[in-house]
Amino acid sequence: MSEFFQGIGKVKFEGAKSDNPLAFRYYNPDEVVAGKTMREQLKFAMSYWHTMCGAGADMFGVGTADRSYGGGDEMTVAKNKARAAFELMTKLDIDFFCFHDRDISPEAATLTETNARLDEIVDLIEGLMKESGKKLLWGTANLFSNPRYMHGAGTSCNADVFAFAAAQIKKALEITVRLGGNGYVFWGGREGYETLLNTDMGFELDNMARLMTLARDYARSIGFKGDFYIEPKPKEPTKHQYDFDVATCCAFLRKYGLDKDFKMNVEANHATLATHTFQHELATARINGVFGSIDANQGDLLLGWDTDQFPTNVYETALCMMEVIKAGGFTNGGLNFDAKVRRGSFEPSDLFYAYIAGMDAFALGLKIADKIIKDGRIDAFVADRYASYKSGIGADIVGGKATIQQLEAYALNLGDITTNTSGRQEYLEHIVNGIMFSGLV
Repeated sequence: MSEFFQGIGKVKFEGAKSDNPLAFRYYNPDEVVAGKTMREQLKFAMSYWHTMCGAGADMFGVGTADRSYGGGDEMTVAKNKARAAFELMTKLDIDFFCFHDRDISPEAATLTETNARLDEIVDLIEGLMKESGKKLLWGTANLFSNPRYMHGAGTSCNADVFAFAAAQIKKALEITVRLGGNGYVFWGGREGYETLLNTDMGFELDNMARLMTLARDYARSIGFKGDFYIEPKPKEPTKHQYDFDVATCCAFLRKYGLDKDFKMNVEANHATLATHTFQHELATARINGVFGSIDANQGDLLLGWDTDQFPTNVYETALCMMEVIKAGGFTNGGLNFDAKVRRGSFEPSDLFYAYIAGMDAFALGLKIADKIIKDGRIDAFVADRYASYKSGIGADIVGGKATIQQLEAYALNLGDITTNTSGRQEYLEHIVNGIMFSGLV
């Protein structure tokens, strides 16, 4: 069978001094960092949609890259796309992939025909998985592209649309189980609103929970033992999306009793759109027990939309991997490159350059995060900052022994509080820089 990415061999680790653009300089899958190999710690995954389908189209122009893979009709394109996807994963040594149902197979005129097309492509993908050893990280359904979802899917004002969305999710869950996926993602897409003048917010949230509950119950009934994920995003395409950020999603899950089955799939670019840092969203997920998986990308702070760029900011990847290590690492989740090459990067080789850059950035981030944690100065500083809670009145507060009356009596004897301790943010950032760049000069 002919190659789709001709002239590109298997990408290997060659070390930091390599000048080969098609080699890893920092990602060494067998290197042990923080007790596990990089392959285990990072669990890289290919996003089917941006990588195999994204042609560079934007709101001002059509695509600039050919993503037909030599196919003339829709189903031939879908089959060639699958073969090309596994060739790319094999050459990049990526173990996992993620997909929406409509990424892998085109929609037809009826749901029956659409599902038949899906079955045909899934047969092919299942065979390619067996041949290559590649695995499915998570699956999901595209409940936002078709015009039927103009008012949302689970939150649509049209009950027929709700029913169609449920049927589409049912099929996507069956595919995920069949392919051995350990995760299923709900991304809100159009689950939100533009104005409350035409929206019953409470009813829509109730319906969204109903759809997730139906999906959870059905998935468990067919043997799905993995995690369900919500992927927080504050806006775009709708102005007010119901899955605004991790904290909002946690409140939703707890209200509707879904918190035992659902975790978060945190995306870097979505965090910045919510005016949070990537690290903040990961930490919020971790301390609330809902850390699950990551969509690895980055945004552009000069642009107000979801640019989905490949992650190359090592400072950000280091802070990200600190949270992953603190969370105990991935279980069912991983690092999915929900990222697309820029519109001007249209050649097939650009996909490889982008993935290599992103994988190396996270490998560096992992090594730096491990060094920061082992160095211990930052953790020691944080622990010392809260030392007043280790004894005396502080210990009584933490231990639940202090009443508000006792705290008042204590405060009345304090007088004015004129001393405090410095947060020393600049000092701590200097420590991080020193660890990141030690040995360079």
